[in-house]
Amino acid sequence: MYTRKRTAALSAAGMSAALLLTACGNSGGQDLTGPGEGEGGGDAQEVNIALIAWEEAIATTAMWQVILEEKGYDVTVTDVDVAPMYQGAANGDVDLFLDTWLPVTHADYWNDYGDDLEDLGTWYDNAKLTITVPAYMEDVNSIEDLADHADELGGRIVGIESGAGLTRVTKEEAMPGYGLDADFELVESSTAAMLAELDSAIAEEEPIAVTLWRPHPAYAKHDLKDLEDPEGLMGDAEEIHAVGRSGFTEDYPELAEWLQGWEMTDEELASLEVLTLEEHKDDPQAGARAWLADNPEFLERTLGDAAEGLEF
Repeated sequence: MYTRKRTAALSAAGMSAALLLTACGNSGGQDLTGPGEGEGGGDAQEVNIALIAWEEAIATTAMWQVILEEKGYDVTVTDVDVAPMYQGAANGDVDLFLDTWLPVTHADYWNDYGDDLEDLGTWYDNAKLTITVPAYMEDVNSIEDLADHADELGGRIVGIESGAGLTRVTKEEAMPGYGLDADFELVESSTAAMLAELDSAIAEEEPIAVTLWRPHPAYAKHDLKDLEDPEGLMGDAEEIHAVGRSGFTEDYPELAEWLQGWEMTDEELASLEVLTLEEHKDDPQAGARAWLADNPEFLERTLGDAAEGLEF
């Protein structure tokens, strides 16, 4: 499973300064510095999508890759770190990125490079950090409720990597803010270890509290409950945007229109992540095809008349 470590604002310090041009699409040795001549619908037919290895980015990039290939585009997917992705898009080295978090997580990058990028719209508006319990824990509905269940939970909130922004916010803001730091320990391990504990506890219907975030495939696997955060200490929900290089809409008018009409619900995104990251983790495009075959209404909603005749 792919995992990530988020910082509160993901500053560019210490990141690579050059694009890591590891293509996992149909590169064919093509020039990655711009699109080819426009064909059909007025769109250039070669498109390079930058990919940061975060769950929702992997899932949605695979989805758009197979949609666009069915529509006749030659798609290259370029694996890259966050800082060089923004630099590369601003320089025109890549055309598109599907996973910009605003207004907080990618604020530094947007301030630095936003004038040279095109915001193609918000496709998901519930991106947030959470403390979460299984839905069968009926008496725990708010973070502050955890204080009454310390013994039941063994005084543990199961977290992820020590360097993650989610870990910092939970430890430095939410736990002291709700008076939990005296009776609870935040267990810092890894995303994989946290998910393993969550799976095990739910299999035995045992109590557990974990740090989590939306979007995440765990929400499609399990019946989970994000605890209310009345003081807002975990931070507000963010939006995820699709972003193009300067001139993207002019070069890809049809694709830009599709992206501007693209929206996904929690349920849609979580189920797409399960298929691309777990059931087809060695071939995310196969998982995306399976999801699209099961969700024709998504294609109709997103592509309009251009969805006619598409089969996955």
